[in-house]
Amino acid sequence: MRLVFAGTPEPAVPSLRRLIESSRHEVVAVVTRPDAVAGRGRKVSRSPIGVLADEHGIPVLTPRRPSEPEFIAQLEELAPDCCPVVAYGALLPQRVLDIPRHGWINLHFSLLPAWRGAAPVQSAILAGDEITGASTFQIEAGLDTGPVFGTVTEKVRVTDTAGELLERLSHSGAHLLESTLDGIEDGSVHAVPQSLDGISYAPKVESEAGHIRWEEPALAISRRIRAVTPAPGAWTEADGKRLKLGPVDMVEEILPERSIEVRKSGVFIGTATTAVRLNQVQPQGKKMMNALDWARGARLQPGAVVA
Repeated sequence: MRLVFAGTPEPAVPSLRRLIESSRHEVVAVVTRPDAVAGRGRKVSRSPIGVLADEHGIPVLTPRRPSEPEFIAQLEELAPDCCPVVAYGALLPQRVLDIPRHGWINLHFSLLPAWRGAAPVQSAILAGDEITGASTFQIEAGLDTGPVFGTVTEKVRVTDTAGELLERLSHSGAHLLESTLDGIEDGSVHAVPQSLDGISYAPKVESEAGHIRWEEPALAISRRIRAVTPAPGAWTEADGKRLKLGPVDMVEEILPERSIEVRKSGVFIGTATTAVRLNQVQPQGKKMMNALDWARGARLQPGAVVA
């Protein structure tokens, strides 16, 4: 089939790469978000999907909005049979959805109808799900409501960060997406309406979601930190300064809530239940470092607390 692939961030790369290498399909163009300023140097950079397309000489379309007449005309001229989508990052108007004869097929990183929305992987970790996965479905007007072609499951490991889990799902999901497109082409797969039971939503995770609430139980704190790692990142305030936190260890000890204790064996903080031990932290304006090294340099006063 003639494909126009839509996607933007790194987790979409395995899917595009797999489709480029497919002998059954031809990626005739890629749609991605416009080049944006990123990084400390504030340089304009291409999206990961745009970079991969450039490497293979595939035309790249970067509309600010998919409703732009110029983009619609380009898509109509390309005449795709189907448009696979992985984390594109923009809503598609009905006029655009109607162009390919097989529609737009989205790879979503949850077992629909669970965790519809922008942050399914983060939400699964935060909720303590033991199993998650990825789904391919037909895009329609509703938010991730379309009928499902197929799924793949993935165990959520107790140490998983959102980044680690998404990395695994991006590869297993790429295989699922290719299989779905193969099945659509030969008529061997058909979409099934989503169940009305088990619907849940996963809104975009903002920076404030990474602010650790030390009045929560240690398990909830550990999940929250893993859910927002690597982005937007977990943080707290210590000695009046923001401190970014990497995943923590839970320990069988009770400390006063929010209190910081520095020992030879590590840096510990009290929660609503048992304490947690910090591993890697990042003070403002510095790189990630061992928590003990940070604590020694910060020279925390006795009775110091986090906020």
